[in-house]
Amino acid sequence: MGQVTYRNDIRNIAIIAHVDHGKTTMVDALLRQSKTFRDNQTVETCVMDSNDLERERGITILAKNTAISYKGVKINIIDTPGHADFGGEVERVINMADGCLLIVDAAEGPTAHTKFVLKRAFEKGVKPILVINKIDRKDARVEEVTRLAQDIFLELVENADQLDFPIIYAAGRQGTASRDPKVPGTDILPLLDTILEAVPPPTVEEGHFQMLISNLDYDTHKGKIGIGRVRRGKISRHDPIVVMGEDGDVRTNVAQVFTHMGLQKLEVETAEAGDIIQLTGPDKMAIGDTICSADQPEALPRIHVSEPTVEMTFGVNTSPFAGREGRFCTSRQVRERLYHELETNLSLRVRDTESPDTLLVSGRGELHLGILVEVMRREGYEFEISKPEAITKMIDGQLMEPIEILTIDASEKYIGPLTELLSKRQARMTNMVHGIEGTVRLEFHIPTKGLIGFRNDFLTATRGEGTMDSSFLGWEKWGGELAQTRSGVMVSSETGVVVPYGLFNAQSRGTTFVDVGADTYEGMIIGTNPRPQDMAVNVCKMKKQTNVRSSTKESFERLIPPMKMSLEQFMAFITRDELLEVTPLNFRARKKILNESARLKARHNEVHAEETADRS
Repeated sequence: MGQVTYRNDIRNIAIIAHVDHGKTTMVDALLRQSKTFRDNQTVETCVMDSNDLERERGITILAKNTAISYKGVKINIIDTPGHADFGGEVERVINMADGCLLIVDAAEGPTAHTKFVLKRAFEKGVKPILVINKIDRKDARVEEVTRLAQDIFLELVENADQLDFPIIYAAGRQGTASRDPKVPGTDILPLLDTILEAVPPPTVEEGHFQMLISNLDYDTHKGKIGIGRVRRGKISRHDPIVVMGEDGDVRTNVAQVFTHMGLQKLEVETAEAGDIIQLTGPDKMAIGDTICSADQPEALPRIHVSEPTVEMTFGVNTSPFAGREGRFCTSRQVRERLYHELETNLSLRVRDTESPDTLLVSGRGELHLGILVEVMRREGYEFEISKPEAITKMIDGQLMEPIEILTIDASEKYIGPLTELLSKRQARMTNMVHGIEGTVRLEFHIPTKGLIGFRNDFLTATRGEGTMDSSFLGWEKWGGELAQTRSGVMVSSETGVVVPYGLFNAQSRGTTFVDVGADTYEGMIIGTNPRPQDMAVNVCKMKKQTNVRSSTKESFERLIPPMKMSLEQFMAFITRDELLEVTPLNFRARKKILNESARLKARHNEVHAEETADRS
């Protein structure tokens, strides 16, 4: 090891918090008040949420880098996702930072995910700064939330030095910060000063170049772009390097080196230890690989993230409408896209199945997999997916399942409905704290299988007034299957176009998903019925022609608009004998076995096999 010094002209920080606690708006304030943008430059809010899905959903999905300059010091900023399903993004990029801003909402307080990200920061030796944000909210409880956050620090610290952390009180949307909660801030500068004082400067170790790839980007002209922090030495354009990956070492040359400033990438001749850079040149590199000097190849420890907890199958579309609406429809194209996702999505797992047209995909949660489905759909892929299911595994001869901590903030009047709803999902209440103005915080231990589809029920039960958060806890003994709560469905018995007469008859039996003029096929689910059994319905049926005149106009005017469901609602709706057909234009729920006779025969054989197994 060479001599170690420090670079006082750089600070590297990550911004970590639960979803909607104000990370991205805090970055907005830092960028604006550090004069990163021109005075006349038009800049959107939440500038770091750059892709369409992030802006539509109002959440950060991908970790991103930016940088500002303050008092002659460059501050590299890593904005991270706040939802627990994207915790893998936090785990893989936090190693680039020496410090972090742990942002906690002054009204909601710390959550299970707050605890998760702080634990990861402590494991990496990152110096935290606690930021109590949104102190301008009417329901802010600054003193209580500060105490609750301090309790989490006491619980998680691994050495006494980690208890020495500064606290900043901020209103990110207003762009103000203060060291004293009783003295309102006028700008964000107290936070910037605290970053310079509390975050240690990066170490500079003399020796040959060494960098761990923590993120990847792609450019149509430059090819793959490796993003990481230079750990040792320096790197320049055209330098010979070695990419040390899991499949062996590859020798190549650097093409270009970039650093960040604001929202721009700046090409530089040379970057040194402590810099967070983007590097082009190697054709093959993956997150976790080490890029080092060809004179002294030496690998850094690879990045490891938590295991996935939910899985579902992705397969080529096998419906009669296959290939109508997508640009990429073959099993080869779907397979290549999923395996390509593994390069940047470390929390994802993809595995082949017995069928060459189907792959098993595992992720950190229902939302994690749902975002992948939505991204692929928007890219023009057409495929089918199964219902998400919790992953189980054998530990010491026992069948185990993942358990999560579920935290709910809602009005006290919803305690009864929520408790009843969660008891059916095998949840156990572990804590209940009453807050101000009739609010309550409920904590449960719940199996992951109980969380699948719960968000929609939760929003309905609380009328959209509550918030929920979950975080992986560990593995417990399998608690058995959940009771089936969904009623039967109406299944189309014919292939054709939906007509008013057939749809009117179907609506007299239940709620429909299709409208007049829609295409349907045998085995496609076109609605629900109140009975527990599925029902075959012909929505393509025309009214018989007779020589007696009759007016059906009144009946057709009473047609009810179809019920529209989102991707997440469909994923929660379908059962194990059903699939969801996903195309750039439509979602269609369907039975795995489309033909009704074949479906009934398969069900009869399944029941017979179960009875035989019970007798033996």
